[in-house]
Amino acid sequence: MKKSEERRILKWDKLDNTANLFPVIAGEEMSNVYRISVLLKEEIQQNLLQQALDIILPKFELFHVRLRQGIFWYYFEENVKRAPRVLEEANYPCRFIVQNKNRSYLFRVSYYKCRINLEVFHVLTDGMGGINFLKELTYQYLRLSHPDLRDLIGGDELSSDTSLNTEDSFLKNYRKSHQKSYKTQKAFLLKGEKFRTPKFGVVHGYLNIPQLKAVCKKRNVSINEYLVAVFAWGVYLECMHGMPGKKPIRIAVPVNLRPFFDSVTTKNFFAVVSAEFKVVKKSYTFEEVLEIVKASLREQITKEHLEEIFSYNVSNEKVLIARAVPLILKKIAIRSVYTSAALANTSTVTNIGNISVKEEYEPYVEGFHAYLAMSKGQGLKGTICSYQDTLVFTFSFILKDTSIQKAFFRKLAEDGLDVSIETNGVCYE
Repeated sequence: MKKSEERRILKWDKLDNTANLFPVIAGEEMSNVYRISVLLKEEIQQNLLQQALDIILPKFELFHVRLRQGIFWYYFEENVKRAPRVLEEANYPCRFIVQNKNRSYLFRVSYYKCRINLEVFHVLTDGMGGINFLKELTYQYLRLSHPDLRDLIGGDELSSDTSLNTEDSFLKNYRKSHQKSYKTQKAFLLKGEKFRTPKFGVVHGYLNIPQLKAVCKKRNVSINEYLVAVFAWGVYLECMHGMPGKKPIRIAVPVNLRPFFDSVTTKNFFAVVSAEFKVVKKSYTFEEVLEIVKASLREQITKEHLEEIFSYNVSNEKVLIARAVPLILKKIAIRSVYTSAALANTSTVTNIGNISVKEEYEPYVEGFHAYLAMSKGQGLKGTICSYQDTLVFTFSFILKDTSIQKAFFRKLAEDGLDVSIETNGVCYE
């Protein structure tokens, strides 16, 4: 087949509104790659994991693409190459994905002992889309490693509750808007000596969910509000030393929009709100900080406000003049807007939520982890995910000083929570 004929039959797709940002700002220092891992109760067999990936990848159009650069925008094109190679983990997590070293795919799969890692360039999808793919990869792997399970399930089809929807839910739910509804004023930023690239610190804190729910119920807050407030409290104590400051502590909190707009898309569909704590007096109690964070988040996490946030972003993309501007010039504007928005937040805490697996696979699954790469001005981030009765709060960081992490877990212990901690050891090297 001639190359010209091959190009004509290749499928292509637009990037969703949020995805347009990531190719412009991504690089070795800021990879925009997140990781979701599943921990099994048995050691991973590399050849079977590769087979599982080879089987399920063609079923997921969203992951079976490469990124191309057009005159006006980036776009996805069907990737005709074999699935990327599954490798044993030998590097730090969330590294930049260089396409020509990864068979042009925008994700990678690795393993270590009992753990399967899925790392995704955010241009493809958000955490919900990543979980969707990882669960099916895990199911397929378990069917290969346990033939009796395959016989019980009845073949290698995807689960009935796995979505393959690839609509752009931003465009579908967009309403005309001209009002900017997110913060751009500079926030208090975390500074200090950093690890050399690609060194990357990880600390997992394991919490019992029934115990955590009891603490949150007593304080009349959600788990998310409580953990974001404890994070902000750690920054206040360890970095601002309990003193007033001109710049607020502002924690970015991505919100999954699917439940608000009845969407099952596997593309990006989230908006970011910010829990803001303005330190204007000499001292605060934790209870005061908790109430401030709670009020800030509840005011913003409404369908109307979330719609305003993404509609403003989509309206900018839809401006005819902007659409006609060559990509090389768009990149300059996008980087400028991103820098302004990034420096408006001290850090990010994202909640992947409770991850469940189908009942047949539960005996083989121990748990899940998730964490984020660093971004401009943010050398420390937090990620929350849970499975069954265990919640994992993961810090990912490049700052050598770990006082915020220690203050975070110390506060949880003071509130009567049992915490067990696991780390990749980078901060002890």
